[in-house]
Amino acid sequence: MPAENTSGISVRLDALLQERGMTLTELSERIGLTLANLSILKTGKAKAIRFSTLEAICRELDCQPGELLTYHDEGTRS
Repeated sequence: MPAENTSGISVRLDALLQERGMTLTELSERIGLTLANLSILKTGKAKAIRFSTLEAICRELDCQPGELLTYHDEGTRS
């Protein structure tokens, strides 16, 4: 299940890592972001993400931003 914060944005980092057979630690080392900051993003507690971070994650996971971040209208949440 995607992590969700209080906005309508869901972060699918955990699912993408699992699909790619990569750990959060490995991604952290590859993109030069602390494990703590990636964990905040993974759990949906991040309030923002830098484009440079988004670009690095997409590069390493070979994905598009829309595969990592999804928007859900309040009325469509389960």
